[in-house]
Amino acid sequence: MPFREIFIRRLSAFAILALLFCESHAQQKQRQNDDVVRVETALVQTDVTVLDKQGKFVDGLGRDQFALKIDGKRREISFFEKVTAGTRNEEAQLAAARGNPNTAGTEPIPLDRGRTVFFFIDDLHISVESMNYIRSLLKRFMDREMGQNDQAGFISATGQIGFLQQLTDNKKVLLTAIERLQARPYTSRDLQTPPMSEFQALRVDQNDNDLVGFYVDYLLRENPMLGRAIAEQEVHGRALSILQIAAAATTNTLSTLKNLIENSRIVPGRKLLFFISDGFLLDSRNSDAHDRLRQITSASAASGFVIYSIDARGLTTGMTDASTVSAFDPSGRVMRGGAGELTATQDGLNSLASDTGGRAFFNSNLLSAAVTTALKESSVYYLLAWRPENDEQRTSKFRRIEVSVIGRPGLFVRFRRGFGDVSTDSGNSARNKTTPEVWKPDQEVRAALRASYPKAGLPLSLSLNFMNTSQRGDVVLTSVRIPTASLLFEAQAGAPTANVTVTGIILDDQGKIVDTFDKRVTLRAKTGADTLQSSGLYYNNYSAVKPGLYQVRVAAVDEKHGPAASTWQWIEVPNLSSRALALSSIIVAERRTESDVQQTNRDSSEREKTENLFPQLNLNIDHRFARSSYLRLLIFIYNAVSGNNSASLPAPLSSSTPESAASVNKINAGPDVAVQVQVFRDDEPVITDPLHKINTEGAGDLERLPYAAELSLARLQPGRYVLRLTIIDRIARTTASQQLNFEVD
Repeated sequence: MPFREIFIRRLSAFAILALLFCESHAQQKQRQNDDVVRVETALVQTDVTVLDKQGKFVDGLGRDQFALKIDGKRREISFFEKVTAGTRNEEAQLAAARGNPNTAGTEPIPLDRGRTVFFFIDDLHISVESMNYIRSLLKRFMDREMGQNDQAGFISATGQIGFLQQLTDNKKVLLTAIERLQARPYTSRDLQTPPMSEFQALRVDQNDNDLVGFYVDYLLRENPMLGRAIAEQEVHGRALSILQIAAAATTNTLSTLKNLIENSRIVPGRKLLFFISDGFLLDSRNSDAHDRLRQITSASAASGFVIYSIDARGLTTGMTDASTVSAFDPSGRVMRGGAGELTATQDGLNSLASDTGGRAFFNSNLLSAAVTTALKESSVYYLLAWRPENDEQRTSKFRRIEVSVIGRPGLFVRFRRGFGDVSTDSGNSARNKTTPEVWKPDQEVRAALRASYPKAGLPLSLSLNFMNTSQRGDVVLTSVRIPTASLLFEAQAGAPTANVTVTGIILDDQGKIVDTFDKRVTLRAKTGADTLQSSGLYYNNYSAVKPGLYQVRVAAVDEKHGPAASTWQWIEVPNLSSRALALSSIIVAERRTESDVQQTNRDSSEREKTENLFPQLNLNIDHRFARSSYLRLLIFIYNAVSGNNSASLPAPLSSSTPESAASVNKINAGPDVAVQVQVFRDDEPVITDPLHKINTEGAGDLERLPYAAELSLARLQPGRYVLRLTIIDRIARTTASQQLNFEVD
């Protein structure tokens, strides 16, 4: 049996946690936050996907089979390797391709890291009908495509998702973000007649004779005294107004996309972005859309993004239907002037995809199939790197890349089409080079809490646990750990001393602050700093909260040398007043010695010694365990139906049969609750404990039933796992589940 159940009698939640915390300063293995590899070397890299005609990845290609050109000039490939996206080695390979192998060899690499996938919803260019398809697409991705270790972010051009526009692995957060999505298409049409569409306005601005003549003739029929020259001016002025409104919407979309890509550069590894839209027009005369597309290509190369575009309209002919108001034109000039509108609105989508090494999906109602295809074909790629020439290092000129497979013209080769900074914002760069301000720890902490992504620095660990107690009601316990070995100790008053500030905020799903905490800690070593190398700084905070979805952000800074580090997590607080079956968080501890097992067995045999029934162990904050240790878990079950409360039953039970009579006897004995414990890796179960009843004999509070168990980790290979507990109330015929991610070293 991989699990050993631990019996708990008449202990409150806070009493158990006090036991867990009393040894919290014992040794735990240090865990560091992942740090981005900063490119300060001469190598430049690009990732290349090679597919055959069936869309399968072409394996087994070598360095000498690729031809690389920069601005048309053949270049030597300095680094070449095949990479599997989302693996633990991906970042090391990327670092080596950047010419920084030493950094890659010393920095910790997340186990089974998983993929990073963004969905950018261009809600300014999406109809109500298309938005319905998009919601279904996103839900299907969560249910079928999102892996155990993947992270995803749903971003909208208008920002309507608000605070939930974050990269996360929490599916509750993603589902709430989907529920907020609404179509917000801009309108560029005016109230004049005959109606003029955005594409028609573009053709008028380009002096299409048919369309200009049609609208001028109409104006002259309505105003014979106007004169043709003036009528033409009015038609062009009307078209210009429409195009300026459209250009503003397109600029907003592309600007938001570029900011997302640039801000996400800190996220390690290759990143996949699905750009979903009904399409937009590229108007080179009235907007800088082409320049913005090139900037996005450059930013994608620097940040490791590959964009796949999806036309949310699905299968369409581009023809107007009965719901679209159009001009009456027996001469056919409007129809001729509107030819090519569908293709024109897809040009921007195609450019975003092809220039960043991705692919565009058009004219298909199977939007989810496009996501599946993109995830599959981008899962493996070749990594090429080269050493730029001196002039390429001195200037930020945008440069075109060409990659081909020698002698294999039938293969599809996808790669980023360019690199280099095409931004013209030199004024900001000059301002950023002014004399630096004096470093202030409090400012560092506030900036770290406001950042788009957690800041690397101190190896900061965070654990969130929800529970309900009779004394405090719903509370969220925030636990923070910083290894003291990572702090800088300096002599003060004859003793090595370090000062650390820990600050946290709790925000609801709208981004509003509901609670804060702040603690300045001074550590002093009595016999030298060596005594602190194996210990850690711990901080715990209890916050009373209402039911809802919350994010806890924590930042910490070593006041002597910084910089501030931050981390955050989401937690859901259930509504216990609904009387539905609910669970606390899974609280985990680590036991490392066999003597603890012997002590547990002795204590369990002496039922009257209830205060010793849960050993004093380390509360595991970073959820990282040694393979030689044991994972101990504790969970509280709320609102389990008791047999003594027949009013709470979902339906009356008949006692006409022996089986039902036995059920009544069980009911009278108290709650009938069963548990199943499972461990998953890569969404596949590796351990499944048989379903068994939880012993509630002697439980003092039937509203808060505790359950504890122990798991030996010796059978598990190093990697990332998911621990899932499923609780079944066999009287109420309801279930609830809770899960927790953990790692085995």
